[in-house]
Amino acid sequence: MRRPYFKRSHAWFLISTLAMSLLSGCGKASGDGQESKFQLKIADISTNAVFRIAKSKGIFDKHGIDAELVNFATPAEGVNSLFIKQVDVAFGADFPLLNAVSKGDYSIFASTGTATDLSASEWKLFVRKEIASAADLKGKKLSFSRGTFIPYLWDVYLADNGVALSDVELIGQGGFDEAYVALKKGEIDAAWVYGAVLNEKFGALAEARELSDMSKTPVRLGTGLIASNELINSNREGFVALLKALDDASAYAQAHPEETADLMYEEVKQPKEATLKDLPKNPWSIGFTDKAYAGLLGQKEYMVANGIIEKDFELNDKLNLDLVRTAFPDRVIDLK
Repeated sequence: MRRPYFKRSHAWFLISTLAMSLLSGCGKASGDGQESKFQLKIADISTNAVFRIAKSKGIFDKHGIDAELVNFATPAEGVNSLFIKQVDVAFGADFPLLNAVSKGDYSIFASTGTATDLSASEWKLFVRKEIASAADLKGKKLSFSRGTFIPYLWDVYLADNGVALSDVELIGQGGFDEAYVALKKGEIDAAWVYGAVLNEKFGALAEARELSDMSKTPVRLGTGLIASNELINSNREGFVALLKALDDASAYAQAHPEETADLMYEEVKQPKEATLKDLPKNPWSIGFTDKAYAGLLGQKEYMVANGIIEKDFELNDKLNLDLVRTAFPDRVIDLK
């Protein structure tokens, strides 16, 4: 009576083994025996074309990356989502990047190369109509987006124009839409705004006008990529592939502006003319330059001096440039 049981057991063993074999094959790239793609959740925003081009045009796939884009209102929100493991990789300005590495086991592993005068000119300062000059901002309410570099920009801009930060009231807000309503109602007197869509929207306010832009200050907004050290160290080849994919995607977007504008309208309803205006001012060139380093260092010193970063740290310890040095060795500085 035991022999039929043995046969049934043996059959089930063969079936299970075959099933496991088939399932293990699902983790391979189709037809070539390669390992499964590097899976990443990447923080994105609705005005950034690079990640969307990389995904929609198969550039991520080409470099062995299975990417899921998670959209946020601002890059700073995306960086903060690293703390709760909502995403694996984020990009953002120096301020949120430095805030993140000061609090956790993360590294900035590349710069996007957008700290240029042209890019800075897209940061416009809109003020209430009655404000004729920077001196008139004394005693006024000035907007800033929480968790961003804007308080630093205000400090530099005001000091250059003889106004102390203590002479104004900084009003923290959740984003540009909130600043728009507040400026229209007179609840704030000035706000920094970025990008063709927002510049046009704020410029159309009857109650406001453009006073200046960031290119007229010494501030240049560095933007970088960040991830946990644990993930970087366990997937170094995957991160090198990610950097190459992003560089390819940026080049594609610059070479195909109309197609990129169509994609951005289709996916996030960004007006085509806005994409066409923004694209040439913000080409990504993955690397890490002296300018990127100087921007991070200067902002870190400001954040430490003002208690935004509670415990100082050595900047070099929070930079992992081996990945970008492997991908683009001619675009990376040597840390001293």
